Amino acid sequence: MTEVLVISISKPLLVGVYKDKKQIKVFENDGMTSDVLPLIFEEILKEFKLDNIYYVNTPGSYMAIKVAYVFLKTLCITQNISLKACSGFEFNENSPIKALGKKYFINSKNGVKVDFLENNSRMSAFKLPDVLNDINFSNQTLPIYNLPAV
Repeated sequence: MTEVLVISISKPLLVGVYKDKKQIKVFENDGMTSDVLPLIFEEILKEFKLDNIYYVNTPGSYMAIKVAYVFLKTLCITQNISLKACSGFEFNENSPIKALGKKYFINSKNGVKVDFLENNSRMSAFKLPDVLNDINFSNQTLPIYNLPAV
């Protein structure tokens, strides 16, 4: 089984290819999601037949999430590939994620809140896992926007 994980909510954009749940190839690119995601998948699809695609659908850059969703959903429909989603907190050690201005998305026991960082806050970079085990993937793939309306 060949699977792909896409983390597009921050720079660099991260894409991992997994064979039997183990990472076999990594793509990193600092470009805009709309520019680089099609190029990365063009390369992936030349080499692999995909069974599943996973992507981060919350929280983070609205535009990156929208672009990733539309591109990946279209690809999955046309290629008969399964699409699943998960939270970005799965890939940055549950640390705050940049929101708007000086505010951050913070995952707490009461859910995701948007707030300023506390002085002792620890920030971790996003990282593709070596294996796709113990990750809370969901069949609910629509983007989830955590910012309140203004």
